[in-house]
Amino acid sequence: MTIGRFLGGVAALIWDARTDKYLLLRRSAQKDFLSGDWECVTGRVEQGESYTQAVLREVQEEIGARIQIEFIIGVTHFYRGAERPENELLGVIFGCTLQDGQVASFGEEHSELRWATAAEAEALLPDRHWLREAIRRAEKLKALLPEALRQEFRTVGFEI
Repeated sequence: MTIGRFLGGVAALIWDARTDKYLLLRRSAQKDFLSGDWECVTGRVEQGESYTQAVLREVQEEIGARIQIEFIIGVTHFYRGAERPENELLGVIFGCTLQDGQVASFGEEHSELRWATAAEAEALLPDRHWLREAIRRAEKLKALLPEALRQEFRTVGFEI
């Protein structure tokens, strides 16, 4: 296998602990990739940024809010378009909550914002959509991670 270049990506699956709903965003029709699809906050890691810094920045840019990273849901590998090296992306999907008092809004990158339960998201998203699996995993992690470990993540973060 050759060593090459690839893009770094992040996703922030945000849920409201009070309502147990997830934030879903519909990609704008003007987007060059997967326009009109539902997603959570997503974006690329910029040169010199860590994955954690990138997800915090992307959330601020896309929905104008600050988040608390609760845990890592998983990692992903895909091609953003044709399977060419310049389209290859490795990503980290974070499970997050909005910081107290923060409200989500959306700008030009999205055409709609919706809060949905896991069941509502499952019904809304097409079969085999990556976000369905991310929500399923988040539901398991929320149920199984001990509160002490979640508090440790909130305090020390994920950077080593």
